[in-house]
Amino acid sequence: MEYQLSSTSAFPLVHVSLQDKEEIQIESGAMVYHNPSVTLEGKMNSNGKGGIGGALKALGRSITSGESFFITKVKSSSANGQITLAPATPGAVKELSIGQEQWRLNTGAFLASDGDVHYTMERQKLSGALLGGTGGLYVMETQGSGRMLVNGYGDIVEVELDGTEEYIVDNHHVLAWSKTLDYSIEVASGTFGFKTGEGLVNKFKGRGKIMIQSRNMEAFAESIIPFLPSNG
Repeated sequence: MEYQLSSTSAFPLVHVSLQDKEEIQIESGAMVYHNPSVTLEGKMNSNGKGGIGGALKALGRSITSGESFFITKVKSSSANGQITLAPATPGAVKELSIGQEQWRLNTGAFLASDGDVHYTMERQKLSGALLGGTGGLYVMETQGSGRMLVNGYGDIVEVELDGTEEYIVDNHHVLAWSKTLDYSIEVASGTFGFKTGEGLVNKFKGRGKIMIQSRNMEAFAESIIPFLPSNG
């Protein structure tokens, strides 16, 4: 999967070039346009499991994690396959190298990946599942080898931990993190965050990387509520 971003603005398109018979998978609804060499096929997001079992697995993934029930398979029939993608939210697009390093992803982070890259849903610790927005009961975990594109709301900042200290990140700003990191989801300092104005935080420790998005979708939604028309 070769790709190029249309701009460095907050609203980039992702132009993807494919070789003959090359396949990728993209988030459902991410396609903007493509040339005749490219075919799209919507499939249940069940990691290859078919039938009723696959449907139930895809439905379970959608309900428990907030990810799409369907995923789109893209295939090129020539050496000049072209498809352009757009993230669901305004913000940066970043490549994750999958293979020697595997990642855990927050809900909505996935945009596209090589055909040899996929992800599974791994059950979180009960405390994290009940408290946090990072995947609900389950969290996305990458497998395979290749490239994966993720998108954030706003800019994406990379923080690398060397194992000497823990790092604390607001729950809604966490985009992705290395599988090698230990993490927990906790209430921010102060009584349920009332004293600090914060809510839940992710505490990371160990060696690895954290991808942090610069904007908070929930905070943005709350900021526009006063300007929405009321039913009365």
